[in-house]
Amino acid sequence: MEDLHRFDVVIIGSGLGGSAAARNLAKRGLSILVLERGDFVRQERENWEVEEVVARRRYDAGETWFDADGKPFNPRAYYNVGGATKFFGGATLRFRESDFAERPLGGGSTVAWPFGYAELAPWYDQAEALLEVHGALGEDPSEPPRSPYPFAPLEHESRIAELAEALRAQGLHPIHLPVAIDQGDKGRCVKGSPCDGFPCKVRAKGDAENRILRPLLLKKPPLVTLWTNSRARRLETDASGRRIVAVEVEKGGEKLRVEGGHFVLAAGAVNSAALLLASDNARKPEGLANSSGLVGRNFMCHNNTVVLALSPFRKNPTSFQKTMAIHDFYAAVPGGRPALGAIQLRGKIRPAMLRAKQNPLLRRFPRAIAERSVDFWVMTEDLADPDNRVVLDGEGRIHLRHRPTNREAHEALLRRLGAALRRAGLPLVILDRRGIDALQHQCGTLRFGSDPRTSVLDPWCRAHDLDNLHVIDASFLPSSAAVNPSLTILAQALRASERLADELA
Repeated sequence: MEDLHRFDVVIIGSGLGGSAAARNLAKRGLSILVLERGDFVRQERENWEVEEVVARRRYDAGETWFDADGKPFNPRAYYNVGGATKFFGGATLRFRESDFAERPLGGGSTVAWPFGYAELAPWYDQAEALLEVHGALGEDPSEPPRSPYPFAPLEHESRIAELAEALRAQGLHPIHLPVAIDQGDKGRCVKGSPCDGFPCKVRAKGDAENRILRPLLLKKPPLVTLWTNSRARRLETDASGRRIVAVEVEKGGEKLRVEGGHFVLAAGAVNSAALLLASDNARKPEGLANSSGLVGRNFMCHNNTVVLALSPFRKNPTSFQKTMAIHDFYAAVPGGRPALGAIQLRGKIRPAMLRAKQNPLLRRFPRAIAERSVDFWVMTEDLADPDNRVVLDGEGRIHLRHRPTNREAHEALLRRLGAALRRAGLPLVILDRRGIDALQHQCGTLRFGSDPRTSVLDPWCRAHDLDNLHVIDASFLPSSAAVNPSLTILAQALRASERLADELA
């Protein structure tokens, strides 16, 4: 293993956290290396082909992990420049004010953040500007105090606008979903192209590569160095165990040693925890940053169900469907029902997405259902549980132990949505429940907080046990809330990396 260049900062991962850190640190003239395990997602015809993306899983990592019972599964994990945001649907919601506090929830309670919403609000503003978010101020009954959106909301197509009116007539408050998609009269988005779960062939999506990392790479000279197809295998500490001095990298069949003054880990909640566990040594036999014993614990991902609602006698011609959300059931009602979760439209279902489903109705009539359905994504919060965790076996393989929590709230939300949709003229409601392999919105494995005994990171995402390691991805989240986490990950990444940039400048 030979030494290569030494960088001021080595960033592991190029998703929202890693890209945001690269952006803020690059402004200070520091030498920065971004390590990305995968490659660029090519702009190609297959980007928008359902059979390629969904059935053949062309862009998936192709890994095998193991569940709590030791059964193998293939997670929908993505290793590429821009991370999972290359495949997200663009939903960019702020956590609600209540999400930052400890709250009772079915079967337990959430974990409070070390600060409140007001601390993150200005960073949310920055994050929305970076991703070019479209939204409407004042529609959402659960929305926290905020400044106006950078861009006007995306318009509902006719079928969705009609459904919104039918829901509004029931006393609900359907809103324009905040979305980071370049749509509009002069937008790059192509009408009729798939989006949610697909990479964008025309770079209209506000993902981490398009909006944050790519501009750094296109500068002459580039502001950061990017190594693709470069997997971080192990972090090496000095004799004190308080500082990381190098990362072992597997690149092109070679093993390389890369030194750095500071390290930012942003490989995703599962893989960031796995790398710290894999970096154990004689001084740290339980892995790095693990004096609390919490590395890999408290894994969370939302309870997710896709709802297909339809009338057998009416087709849904909607092209871009992901424009509406319902948050009427998000917060608890004092003296009444508990907090349930969030409802939003998802990208339009295509027949090829239904042919491999377990539900026999979906498998037998995929075209008829897809042509008629209005498709929703229903999310409820998953509670932090130390027994839900990432562990490595003797061969270094990932075992993800996860038993869902707060299931009663999820079932209650599905019932309320089903009833509202039937009243709105969609009598057939079909549920497509998502399992652990879907892996949407993974978070929580390296919780941040003020007490080193109960957290892995401090409120600035610096490891309590290591002087020069920050973890800036979804790992830091102490609670999962019940909305898409991407904007919150980016806001905290901007906040934490700006502080780090000030220190290193």
